[in-house]
Amino acid sequence: MIEDFLEHVLGGRTTEVEEAVRKAAAAEIMPRFRQLAADDIVEKNGPHDLVTVADRAAEEHLTASLTALLPGSVVVGEEAVHADPTVYEALRGDAPVWIVDPVDGTRQFVHGDPGFCTLVALAHRGEVLASWTFAPALEEFAVAVRGRGATLNGQAIQSGSPTSGEVLEVATSHPDYTTPDQKRALLGLNVEGIRPRPCGSAGLEYLAVARGALAGTAFSWEYAWDHAAGLLLVAEAGGATTTIAGEPFRIAGGNALPFTTARDSATAERIRTLLGGA
Repeated sequence: MIEDFLEHVLGGRTTEVEEAVRKAAAAEIMPRFRQLAADDIVEKNGPHDLVTVADRAAEEHLTASLTALLPGSVVVGEEAVHADPTVYEALRGDAPVWIVDPVDGTRQFVHGDPGFCTLVALAHRGEVLASWTFAPALEEFAVAVRGRGATLNGQAIQSGSPTSGEVLEVATSHPDYTTPDQKRALLGLNVEGIRPRPCGSAGLEYLAVARGALAGTAFSWEYAWDHAAGLLLVAEAGGATTTIAGEPFRIAGGNALPFTTARDSATAERIRTLLGGA
């Protein structure tokens, strides 16, 4: 059953997962958009790390629907890991793993900003096989399948390369979530020809890179639910990713940080070098 489903997904037939993501957003997220009461919102680790009833309900909805599609699979979701950090260990196991961020960009969602999305990735033994990025308020749905390319609303997308001499806009980690060493590394982007700015929804920043609207990212945290979907999306659109140590990013963790994802390998290497990479 597992092998058949993985072959099904890698064959590009992802309609059932797309439908599950759309249903979760329609049932649990969009009815609460711009309708949240004060007690629907909770701070987890400070004012920039919020969770809402929509996050929790959507993750529960997706956990049920995705594991039903693939019996024997497990879910690593942001809210489940917050409740029980040992859930994250499933990324190192043998079972197929659905990696879920029910509302990526919760701060935007809380403020009534449409710049949020739902992220789902399917991984097996540390390799991301497929990903789904759905921004329901923007009516954008991106899908990537390993070896099959990336699409946005059904149309193929390519990251391309920045124009020669173009100022490179780079989305970076919020300062509240960086160590002193990481802050110093990110300061390396304050040079001519680079325009760093704080990131919004990580999933939508990855989508911007994949569609050629953003030069790259420089992130200093490694939670798989924020990155797995976008990393595959950018890779299948022709982009590149590297950690500050010049190594591939590992979704199970243990990466040298910060790391970068960019429209092409030359841009990724330039950003990595500015971050202090050898």
